[in-house]
Amino acid sequence: MSSETNQVAVEEAPSQLSAETPVTPVTPEALSSDWKENLSDEIKADKSLENIKDIEGLAKSYVHAQKLVGADKIPVPNKYATEKDWESVYEKLGRPKTAAEYKYELPENQEINQQALDNFSEQAHKLGLLPGQANGMVKFYNDMMSQGLQEADGKATEARENGTKQLKQEWGQAFEQNISKASTLAKSVMDADFLNTNLADGTKLGDHPTIIKAFANLASKMGEDNITQSSGPAYLTPGQIDKQIGELTQVGSAYWDKNHPNHTASVEEVLSLREKKNIV
Repeated sequence: MSSETNQVAVEEAPSQLSAETPVTPVTPEALSSDWKENLSDEIKADKSLENIKDIEGLAKSYVHAQKLVGADKIPVPNKYATEKDWESVYEKLGRPKTAAEYKYELPENQEINQQALDNFSEQAHKLGLLPGQANGMVKFYNDMMSQGLQEADGKATEARENGTKQLKQEWGQAFEQNISKASTLAKSVMDADFLNTNLADGTKLGDHPTIIKAFANLASKMGEDNITQSSGPAYLTPGQIDKQIGELTQVGSAYWDKNHPNHTASVEEVLSLREKKNIV
C-alpha cells in the first residue's frame, strides 16, 4: 500500500507544481533594473556602483579591475609625503637619474649658453620633469625668444627707414654729406657699443635721427676740423637754400631790377637754387 502511495505522489508532483506555482521567466530587463535588489544598503550606496546599470556592466568592471591586479602602480603621495617619497615617484615615472642625462632638440648652428642650459637641467631634475617635458619647455622658450628677436629686428628696420626718410626730406642733397660728417664725428668720440644701444622704438642709438642731427650740427659748427670733413662736393640743405634765396630776392636787390647789371645772374642763381632744393 505504501509503495503504491509513493508512486502516486511522484506521478502527481509535476502536475501540481505546474498548475499551482507559475514560474516567472527572468528577462534581461528584469536583471537590469533589479540587479542591486539583493545587495545590502551599504553596498548599494557605494559610489563605485553608481554608473553600473546592469550585470553586464558589473562584469566588465570586474574584468578590468582584474587586469590591473599585479600591474606596476605608483601611489600618489599625500600632504605628509617627504622629498624622498616624491623622488621615488619621479624615478618610477621616468625622470633621468641625473640632470646631465637630459637631451634637448636645439636648432643647428644656434649659439648656446651652456651654463644656462645646465642650470635649467638641474632645476628640471629637482622638479621631477620627464625628458619630454624638459625638452618641450626648452623648445617653447627658444621659439619665444626667436620670435621676440624677429619682431625687434622688424621694428628696428622700420624705425630706421622712417628716420632716414625724415632726414632726407629735411636735408635734401646734403643728406649723404651730413650723414658722413655725423658718422665720422660720432665714431671718433663715442664707443661703438654705446652707439649700438637699443632704444625703446627699436632703433639703435647711433641710427636715431635726433642723434644723427645732433652730431651733424656739431660737425658743422666745428668748421674745418679734419675730423668732421667729408670727401666730395659740399651740398646745402633746403633750409640753407631758402636762406640764400631770401637774401637774393630781398626788396631792392638786383633780382627785381631789370636794369641792374647783375639782374640776369641773380635770377639764374635763384632758379638754380630752387632746382637744387627740389632734388633729393
